[in-house]
Amino acid sequence: GDVGRLDPAAVRDRVGDLSRHYGLAIEPDARVGDLPAGMRQRVEIIKCLRRDPQTVIFDEPTSVLTPAESEQLFEALRRVVDEEGRAVALVSHKLDEILHATDEVTIMRQGQVVERRATADSDAAGLARAMVGRPVSLRSERAAFGLAVTDPTETPATTADPTTTPAGPAALELRGVRAVGGDGRILLDDLDLEVRAGEIVGVAGVEGNGQRPLGDLLSSLLHVTAGEVRVAGTPVRCGVAGAMARAGVSIIPEDRHDSGCVLEMTVAENLFLADPHAMARRGILDRRRVNEQAARLIETFSISCAGPDAPMWSLSGGNQQRVVLARELSHDPAVLVAAQPTRGLDVGAIEYMSEQLRRAADQGVAVLLISTELEEILDLAHRVVVLSRGRAVGSMARHEVDIERLGLLMGGADATAERVA
Repeated sequence: GDVGRLDPAAVRDRVGDLSRHYGLAIEPDARVGDLPAGMRQRVEIIKCLRRDPQTVIFDEPTSVLTPAESEQLFEALRRVVDEEGRAVALVSHKLDEILHATDEVTIMRQGQVVERRATADSDAAGLARAMVGRPVSLRSERAAFGLAVTDPTETPATTADPTTTPAGPAALELRGVRAVGGDGRILLDDLDLEVRAGEIVGVAGVEGNGQRPLGDLLSSLLHVTAGEVRVAGTPVRCGVAGAMARAGVSIIPEDRHDSGCVLEMTVAENLFLADPHAMARRGILDRRRVNEQAARLIETFSISCAGPDAPMWSLSGGNQQRVVLARELSHDPAVLVAAQPTRGLDVGAIEYMSEQLRRAADQGVAVLLISTELEEILDLAHRVVVLSRGRAVGSMARHEVDIERLGLLMGGADATAERVA
């Protein structure tokens, strides 16, 4: 949007200055089209700040940051407010952020302002109650409100014993996996990972450190140059269309509009995209059977829509995600990969999605949860694996989580820490 001739050197210098000041590291010469959604958000933040605005509106800015980077960003914003007289509006569902970083709070529900108050006069329970219009249990809904677990002895919301990892057989194994992008960048670097039946393993890390390639690999969209992937002990060919799905891997992709659903198709068509042949006779879709099965899934997963023939674009984000979830779980998978499963969802949809992931694990499905929401991982996972630069740099059981060490690992420190077994 700038006018005049571009001075690349000056822009790079300015980006470097802002990156250091606000703790937002980005690569100035990277192609935006090649960046994951979270890193694109970071580019937008830098793009905004370099114009020296008097008023800045941040919409969920910390999904791409480590806890330490988030703290640095808010400290920098506090300085520009106090010392430079700028105004900052922060849109966030994370109550910890609101209570830590703001002076005043405005709460909206269903498109209307329901309350305004000074932050100093607020607490998490009161804010949560105003957000959803009813009393809530912050323990059971902490992930939806961004309240990090800091007491490692506190029982997580999973029904399993938090002090033990489910002892089922290994359902998903990645051994020495290496993948390289078209531009020669290393996407996954000698990655070792294991998920057992009935276990939820959370993959934590700053976005852009291999989460998207990991999801692509388990969607049969990425070839590997070394290593292997096993499902239930059987090697699966990587990069072969449908191979992972046939082996028993289902996936909730990180961007449902990009690769999870087709908005122009109906709900019924989206529910059977993965295996249309199951609904066909002699190569022709059996519409009556499709609609009957779709109606059953709509009822089972409480999908709010006008019916099987409703266009996908007419559904809310939460109900679109329910369609994706219903389709993937209807195949009785051995492994469920949930990549950013609650991104862009409201509190009610987040609660529902979290409960479905727990239920899948309780039924013996191995769940790999890939999320930049640390609170979500700490609330759901039996075990946490940290991904940095495409490599697993640390692993810890839920009851052993050390928030400070977890943040350091996410930031790339201690990259020579224990390798994941």
